[in-house]
Amino acid sequence: MLVQNDVLEYVSAPERAIRVLWIDVEQALAYAYELRCRAAVPYPVPLRALRDDVASGRLRRLLVDPCAAPAPPDCMPAGYLALQAKAWSAVRALHADRRALYDPRRRAMLLANYATAHGISKSSILRYLRRYWERGQTPDALLPDYGNSGAPGRTRAVTAGIKRGRPRKDAATGLNADERIRAIFRVAAARYAASHDDFSRRAAYRMMLEQFFQGMEPNAVPSFGQFSYWLERDASIPAPAGDSAARPRLTSASALARFAQQAIGAP
Repeated sequence: MLVQNDVLEYVSAPERAIRVLWIDVEQALAYAYELRCRAAVPYPVPLRALRDDVASGRLRRLLVDPCAAPAPPDCMPAGYLALQAKAWSAVRALHADRRALYDPRRRAMLLANYATAHGISKSSILRYLRRYWERGQTPDALLPDYGNSGAPGRTRAVTAGIKRGRPRKDAATGLNADERIRAIFRVAAARYAASHDDFSRRAAYRMMLEQFFQGMEPNAVPSFGQFSYWLERDASIPAPAGDSAARPRLTSASALARFAQQAIGAP
């Protein structure tokens, strides 16, 4: 008996597999999705045909889903969860009418309407859907794949003359965010939070540039992307103003500031 989310592999071509996305209530029609295919979309297939292919040995049902999303870590950065929530909101809304979503023409209209209403591009919505269909049709399927970035959970070593991460969009080479730079990031976040009720990464970044990097060459100034990434990675984003127990204290910020100033030679 086939059920929703079963993964079926072609015996003659093991690299090909499909996921059963949905089976209608009449048990007559199924919608399948070809895995590991970048341009895949759902397509209808008679449920009896799938059952016959399994019975004849043309298809075999896999006991372990090879494309299932991995279990998320216990401590997930807030930024990752925000991306997941945005994607999940779109996916859940569009699956309210599966027959319409699986039909090519009606799907195009659904995506266009959702894109207009929520300010998300149609290509982004389709990417959410494909991730969801590919990776097991669970909310975890929509978490970003940051574990594939080369060294999951580990900070890569700094090598002189070699810039980590993607190239900057401007002509500047940029700098590596080593421990002393990350300390400055934590200081900037703590200082800004200590004097403002609402935390703004952009505003905290600008204040950091004024206090620690004023007059420096572009190659010696960290980007906003680095600042934002390491605040997430080091769990240094201050809690909301109402959570006084979790907000950074001035004493700890001052101690970090002294360390950061000594590290970069700031007065």
